[in-house]
Amino acid sequence: MRDNNSIYTVSQLCHETRLLLEGTFLTLTIEGEISNMARPASGHIYFTLKDDKAQVQCAMFRSQLRKVGFKPDNGLRIQLKARVSLYEARGNFQLIGEQMEPAGEGALRQQFEALKRKLSLEGLYDEASKQPLPQLPQKVGVITSPTGAAVHDIITVLNNRFPALAVLIYPVAVQGDNAKHEVVAAIDLANKRQDCDVIILARGGGSLEDLWTFNEEIVARAIHQSAIPIVSAIGHEVDFSIADFAADYRAATPSAAAELVGPDQQQWLSHFNYLAKQLSSQLNNDLSDKNLRLEQLKHRLKQAHPGAQLHMHAQRLDDIQARLLQTPKQLVQRQQLTLSKLNARLFNNNPSQRLHALQKRLTANQQNLSLPLQRRLQQARIRFTDCNKGLETLSPLATLSRGYSIAKREHDSAIINSTKQLNLGDKVTIQLTDGHLKTRVEEINENV
Repeated sequence: MRDNNSIYTVSQLCHETRLLLEGTFLTLTIEGEISNMARPASGHIYFTLKDDKAQVQCAMFRSQLRKVGFKPDNGLRIQLKARVSLYEARGNFQLIGEQMEPAGEGALRQQFEALKRKLSLEGLYDEASKQPLPQLPQKVGVITSPTGAAVHDIITVLNNRFPALAVLIYPVAVQGDNAKHEVVAAIDLANKRQDCDVIILARGGGSLEDLWTFNEEIVARAIHQSAIPIVSAIGHEVDFSIADFAADYRAATPSAAAELVGPDQQQWLSHFNYLAKQLSSQLNNDLSDKNLRLEQLKHRLKQAHPGAQLHMHAQRLDDIQARLLQTPKQLVQRQQLTLSKLNARLFNNNPSQRLHALQKRLTANQQNLSLPLQRRLQQARIRFTDCNKGLETLSPLATLSRGYSIAKREHDSAIINSTKQLNLGDKVTIQLTDGHLKTRVEEINENV
């Protein structure tokens, strides 16, 4: 633990704070609503968990996320089992998620996601199975509550867009235990009668639980099996149901579904006027193209005239003649340039020039070699003189010249340096500076 006078770096402070948080708070469970969900390519998720008074940053890594049985998303209320930590790089307090479960309406959301994945894997949402809407339907079927605002909005929009379009209402309950069976029965009835060209399946807004009829599997399968194209318009723009995915088209609201299905009378009239203008424009363009083609043919005919061909050949002949006159002059210029280059190369490669250059190099090399040899010879002479003087100094002959002599036994030439080496009568040779003497030992006296 540091004292109050310690100076922290930012990284040291964040590191010790993280250790303190992780050591103080063990794994805990927290409940809140997901917002600001981010899903980077790493597979981890980062989000904010909030309630009405506060919020905290959270992270859940890919290895733990794989164990979650639903897809977390914004607006979902969850219970998160997590560790308290600190992201040191930014100094942000955060929770590291280990387990996640839906809370409250989240259980329904989990059930919704499970059914959505199941039907998707079966191919109920495939675009290849979607049916196109009729451009100009004769009759529109509407499956909805006969007393709700949705049916009123649909009829109003259809009357405004195309008053001659017939509307057939299939009244059903849109909420409650029996509602899903009524919706399925209405879809089956419309397909048996074949008395409408398109069906709008509609309901006003509400909570996830209120809209649950349209998240039932039997409703989704009935929509998918319908031979009549179905437009789903369940809830408000932000609401999504299983019926929306199974239907051929999804509209944000019942009114939007009516606009999608009902042809716009004014738009059709405008379209007819547009087609008439297009036809007139096309005829004018075709006529202009024909006139342009005629002018092009006239121009080609004029160019193919013998007089025009004769003029063109005469101009070509003039061009060829001018080129022929210029060719010898250009050839001479090129040859002169080549000759100049060859003369320059010949001069550079002349043997006398090269011999002169080599002679200069030889003289320079001889000088460079002579000077070091002379210096080395002078140094050798000096060393020889010094060595000769040293030899003369150390030579026995020099010692003899100073009055000394060398005595040797005659029979073995051993140098005599002690009286003990001689006996009376031994012959001795005495070496002097200018010759030698032979003597015989007649008396031996030893120093006492």
